[in-house]
Amino acid sequence: MSGGLLVAGTTSDAGKSVVTAGICRWLVRRGVKVAPFKAQNMSLNSFVTREGAEIGRAQAMQAQAARVEPTALMNPVLLKPGSDRSSQVVLMGRPVGEMSARGYHGGRQEALLGTVVDCLEQLRGTHDAVICEGAGSPAEINLRRTDIVNMGIARTARFPVVVVGDIDRGGVFASFFGTTALLDAEDQSLIAGYLVNKFRGDVSLLEPGLEMLRQITGRQTYGVLPFAHGLGIDEEDGLRPAFKNSTALRGAGGESVVAPPHGDKVLRVAVCAVPLMSNFTDVDALAAEPGVVVRFVDRAEELADADLVIVPGTRGTVKALAWLRELGLADALVRRAAEGRPVLGICGGFQILGEHIEDEVESRAGHVDGLGLLPVRIRFDREKTLARPVGEALGAPVEGYEIHHGVADVHGGEGFISDGRGRSLDGCRAGAVWGTHWHGSLESDEFRRRFLAEVARAAGRRFVPAPGTSFAALREEQLDRLGDLIEEHADTDALLRLIESGAPSGLPFIAPGAPGAHA
Repeated sequence: MSGGLLVAGTTSDAGKSVVTAGICRWLVRRGVKVAPFKAQNMSLNSFVTREGAEIGRAQAMQAQAARVEPTALMNPVLLKPGSDRSSQVVLMGRPVGEMSARGYHGGRQEALLGTVVDCLEQLRGTHDAVICEGAGSPAEINLRRTDIVNMGIARTARFPVVVVGDIDRGGVFASFFGTTALLDAEDQSLIAGYLVNKFRGDVSLLEPGLEMLRQITGRQTYGVLPFAHGLGIDEEDGLRPAFKNSTALRGAGGESVVAPPHGDKVLRVAVCAVPLMSNFTDVDALAAEPGVVVRFVDRAEELADADLVIVPGTRGTVKALAWLRELGLADALVRRAAEGRPVLGICGGFQILGEHIEDEVESRAGHVDGLGLLPVRIRFDREKTLARPVGEALGAPVEGYEIHHGVADVHGGEGFISDGRGRSLDGCRAGAVWGTHWHGSLESDEFRRRFLAEVARAAGRRFVPAPGTSFAALREEQLDRLGDLIEEHADTDALLRLIESGAPSGLPFIAPGAPGAHA
């Protein structure tokens, strides 16, 4: 096999990431050497590869689904929003500056097409198939001229396109038709068909609509994927409120669905839903623990009954600190620390818990007082720290990844993460307050169990961590479930033909096409 496919969507969050991952897992189980690819990603959930490159966390998850090591080739352009109007541009895993949306789409994006195509060709040269993920919708006609992630890359690579629609939102037939009908003739010639996502109910009731869609578009539907609960895979978009889209939150009301506790009691974890939250997937490993209830909060009173409060990472440390103060959460955190009740800060949250911040890089706010809960002074450096460190904490091995501009000067308290030989590597502890720059550390099973036991003791909670929870094994089960969804509910023979041979010839043009375009 040699070929590829672009998974596009009618909207953001239609399910492109999970479908791409599912196709990758299905293919690799068939013995196909497959790689994921997303030319340009906008996300505050990122990951650090072994070579020290920052890429979207969804592409790292898709690489795991494909059973290959993630690299910068899989996500050459990453945009990390700092506001509604500007983002940090990360190119080939390294930040190259801040840019407004107008500046990026006004010329910078188009100039990156050569880099994007080169990365894709390198992946094609070393893999049997490349499964690309689009962004947003291919029918964003205001951005089509400079597009390098949807039809721009599909047309350059001559990849067929399958459009995913979320039927749970409603209007999926209109979305499929409208998406196709807003593209010009050459783009439409690559739209091979559709894939329905998140269907609930009897598929036979949907089939008449699928047949009518085929009649008016000349394109088939490649599968109807059922609504699947509890997949818990990494999402991209950190711009929406985290308590509505975190992968850890599988129930209604922003609270994780929890397995029965191993001991007598559950452990309640409240995560402050700070602005521009980054890597909120850090708490997924907690939500996977039997008896641990995770919820995202934005009111001070919601911290009162929590056994542990987490201040997570953020792309806007100073902005998040101001938000905590404005809503009264900062005062609640200070009271918790004074009472000896557990608080954990991760990356930007760690910085917030310190004494003061010197920031001439991210917010350019200069000197800002922190919450003073940890003996730490933070200075923002223009060079971003990107690393995959390993160490020891609470007597257990721990590993994580670092993505931050802040440099911590720790001048007191106890060490948190060490090299196992007495040398401190990161973070600190003062009483029941902990802080670390390491994302992903809670995925280290033995460390997580020991940390939760410490939290339970400090909180006076009769909670006992389950001894056998393996977060890595749970993640593999979730990825296998995605592969099962494709294998059991998609037309896999037809998908294989698309990947090997491209879009069918003679696909009809659907009027009106892109504005100014003709059939």
